[in-house]
Amino acid sequence: MSAATTGAIGSLAPKHRGGAVQSLRDSRVVAKRNLRRMTRIPEIVVFGLMQPVMFVLLFSYVMGGAIAVPGMDYKQFLMAGIFAQTVTFATAGASAGIAEDMTKGLVDRFRSLPMARSAVLVGRTMADLVQTALTLVVLGLVAYIIGWRFTKGVPEALAGFLLLLLLGYAFSWIGALIGLSVRSPEAATSAGLIWLFPLTFVSNAFVPVSSMPGWLQAIAYWNPFSATVQAARRLFGNLPPGPGPTQWSMQHAIGVSIGWSLLIVVLFSWLSVRKYRSAVG
Repeated sequence: MSAATTGAIGSLAPKHRGGAVQSLRDSRVVAKRNLRRMTRIPEIVVFGLMQPVMFVLLFSYVMGGAIAVPGMDYKQFLMAGIFAQTVTFATAGASAGIAEDMTKGLVDRFRSLPMARSAVLVGRTMADLVQTALTLVVLGLVAYIIGWRFTKGVPEALAGFLLLLLLGYAFSWIGALIGLSVRSPEAATSAGLIWLFPLTFVSNAFVPVSSMPGWLQAIAYWNPFSATVQAARRLFGNLPPGPGPTQWSMQHAIGVSIGWSLLIVVLFSWLSVRKYRSAVG
């Protein structure tokens, strides 16, 4: 083979960039692939929007009359919890999507490409974040229609939604680890939801924590879900009147929420990438 031919082949070979640059580029490509798939299967988006809207209507009009929050309308108390539940329940979709990619051999095709190993997971979680943001926009409009309002400024309200999205992104990494650890998308869906129910209901999302037994209150107050709900209520201006909880985690809910979310991202992204490498290695 001549030197000219060798040089031509070399110029056509995939060019690797630095680790961080290549990882970001590859993650963006994978995210675009997942977002494009959502537009081709609109049922994913439609049904993903229907569930939280149903929760809003059921809690507001069916169970809201039986749940009393002293000094405020239950809808104002409820919505931060519904927002947080919506972003965390997206975990099941992340679990099922990654499990499906694993079972269909898509990951094997990715392995043959000169791409960062972490890009498959980062791209998936980025796409899930975009879908979650869209869901929050629609859910916020529905909440406004039924009477929910934020009473602080727009910057504070946007900060509240950003905290919610950060929690959703953190939990999507838990979903990624679950999707890599099970053998089918059906199992991933079940495993991605079953642990979320106690996490969301043993919290301040739907009822005041003071109504729970003492031993359960301690769990609820230090629940990362509760911290984000409390932080969102504070930023939305939806806190019940009165002094409020005296627990440190609730008094510093915004910082605690950010800390929990970042800790979950760091821990579960590391575990997920490690699991992915062992699964395809």
